[in-house]
Amino acid sequence: MPTTTAALDSKKVQKFVDQVWDESIVPKLVEYIRIPNKSPHFDKEWKANGHMDKAVKLIADWCGARKIKGLKLQVVQKGKRTPVIFMEIPGELDDTVLLYGHLDKQPEMVGWLKGLGPWEPVIKGDKLFGRGGADDGYAAFASLTAIEALQQQGIPHARFVVLIEAGEESGSPDLPFYVDLLAKKIGTPSLVVCLDSGCGNYEQFWGTTSLRGLVGGELSVEVLKEGVHSGDASGIVASSFRILRKVLERLDDPATGKVLSKDFHADVPKDRLVQAKKTAQVLGDAVWNKFPLVEGMQTMHKDNVELILNRTWRPALSVTGVAGMPSVESAGNVLRPRTTVKLSLRLPPTKDANAAVAKLKTLLESDPPYGAKVRFTSDTPGSGWNAPAMEKWLDDAVERASRAFYGKSAVYMGEGGSIPFMGMLGAKFPKAQFLITGVLGPQSNAHGPNEFLHIPYAKRLTACVTSVLADHAARNG
Repeated sequence: MPTTTAALDSKKVQKFVDQVWDESIVPKLVEYIRIPNKSPHFDKEWKANGHMDKAVKLIADWCGARKIKGLKLQVVQKGKRTPVIFMEIPGELDDTVLLYGHLDKQPEMVGWLKGLGPWEPVIKGDKLFGRGGADDGYAAFASLTAIEALQQQGIPHARFVVLIEAGEESGSPDLPFYVDLLAKKIGTPSLVVCLDSGCGNYEQFWGTTSLRGLVGGELSVEVLKEGVHSGDASGIVASSFRILRKVLERLDDPATGKVLSKDFHADVPKDRLVQAKKTAQVLGDAVWNKFPLVEGMQTMHKDNVELILNRTWRPALSVTGVAGMPSVESAGNVLRPRTTVKLSLRLPPTKDANAAVAKLKTLLESDPPYGAKVRFTSDTPGSGWNAPAMEKWLDDAVERASRAFYGKSAVYMGEGGSIPFMGMLGAKFPKAQFLITGVLGPQSNAHGPNEFLHIPYAKRLTACVTSVLADHAARNG
């Protein structure tokens, strides 16, 4: 099997990509990391604070200055919605490829190592630390560089549309509006490329075959109008925290973590089972030992295949935040009036998130213990996504790219996270092929402390995208 397309010089591609990354992309990502442009869900005053506009300008200015034939760029913002950067590059073929990324960021998070921080870019060896570089501020830069590398060699290509949004970390609430608004300009893509996903290691190309859905929200338990002395009330008034625990036991088993209701489960397709087994063979214990487990901590299952399926196709509950509790240092002997927690319920890729929201609200709020006030307020739900069957040309193109730029075969796996845009596009363009990939590999820690971008891996991934775009244009030749 050839390692790249006949017309594409892979060595020239990698040399060009490396140069752009070293001389231009990395310095710009350093600037970008310094901007605290948290997603609107985490910064209600995002517009007034101006950080998002600053990040949009930085990326748009860089993209607009690239030497790409026919590039048209516009920043679109309507009303109070977050902006999108929309780019069009004409092609020689009557076909369209859509490339997608986002530029909004998760909040700071605690636990950064000494010398590191969310808004303090630091380069250590091959890694660029800081919030948003890998998730996924690099996407716009990599997409444009891949296209530029293609044009550098005079390779015919399809028309390209690049869409960079600013609300993905909030569930992409504004994106459906913009997709409809720009529908005529977007057209009907035959290929969608998304760089907002992950990789199992930094040694080969990884394709994402599925994404879990997400239902998040606040669960509040209220027992008193105000706090009272615990010595006076305990034993008479039930603790809001104990009631909260009891309510959550309706959802998952505290001993095993298994989500109990069948309403939140779905069957795992046979092809995804096969892929999970192959991924377990490739990664071995790296399936789990990439996580910073404390000494003595064990995983939820001893079988790596089961762990992969837990992460990609089974529902799982996490409590990601809490309110109504003072810090340990400030905690007096008070029976608190209420406890509120932030819930994150991951759903199987094929589960309808809107239906799950209704089921979850009923499950948590019905028949409250002791008649307490129990309320669940949902965030915007996001359904998951299961990729359509990959056509042979794309399967071959990804394999060629991985061998050409990594020297190893490509591997496919599901991801445990969510990209709401993929489900939306899958429904809107049912005949399109999808290439979902990314740089979020072992210890990269998106959303958590010490997030980093593995620079050499990102360079090779950019070159891989160039190769796949070339194969896309040549697939009918």
